[in-house]
Formats: sequence, structure tokens, C-alpha cells
Amino acid sequence: MTFSKQELLKEITFRTSRSGGKGGQNVNKVSSKVELNINIRTSSYFTEEEKDLLVQKLSNRINSEGVLQVVTEEERSQLHNKEKSLDKLIVLLKKALYRPTPRKISKPKKSAIEKRLKLKQLTALKKMSRRGNFND
Repeated sequence: MTFSKQELLKEITFRTSRSGGKGGQNVNKVSSKVELNINIRTSSYFTEEEKDLLVQKLSNRINSEGVLQVVTEEERSQLHNKEKSLDKLIVLLKKALYRPTPRKISKPKKSAIEKRLKLKQLTALKKMSRRGNFND
């Protein structure tokens, strides 16, 4: 599934605060930490089936009100942190909504069966040649 950043931005709210860590005096002045919040339950972007799947797979990241939260404070710039948190959200959503295609059960090919039996026979012959006559 492909996600449009523009469509997602309509559903998203950002909250900023002061970030900890490196940055010197910049840390004390600038609110560079970004919290991205999206309410999965009230979102019109997802179908009901997708909402259930997201709530199930991302249950450890969704709070009791159904809000998915992504926090980013890696960069010193608020704008970069907003972009990174949006990218993180898209990766999370893609992983949660991914469904692997079921494996089609098939019989082994005739050539594969013949190859396996030939290798088995060669191994048996090799082991037989190692045997010695101990009666002498």
C-alpha cells in the first residue's frame, strides 16, 4: 500500500517540545522534539478492516483513545524531525498493513525427483566402496 504524505498530513497533529541531549545552548532555546499523533479510530484515511489491523499490530504504540504516537528528537531542527517522524509513521503503517501472499502448494518436478534419487544412489555407492572385507 502506498501512502500519500499530503493525505496523511490532514489526519496528523504535531506537538513540539524541548529536546534533550547535545546541542549546547540551542537545546535551551529551540523546541526541536516532535511528537506526531494520528487518531487511528477516527481516521477517514483507513478502512474499518485496516483500522482493526493497525490497532491489533501496533497495540503497544496506540494509547487508550486510539492515538498512534511517533516521537522524534534525532535532529537539531524541528523541520527535519517532522519529516523523519512522518517517514517513521509511513514505515510503521506499511509494516503493519503488509500481508504476505500465501504460498501455492505444488508437487516437486520430475527432474528434481530424479536428481535427488541419483544423488542418493551415488552416496550409497560411495559408502559401499568404503566397506572392507574383514574376514581375511
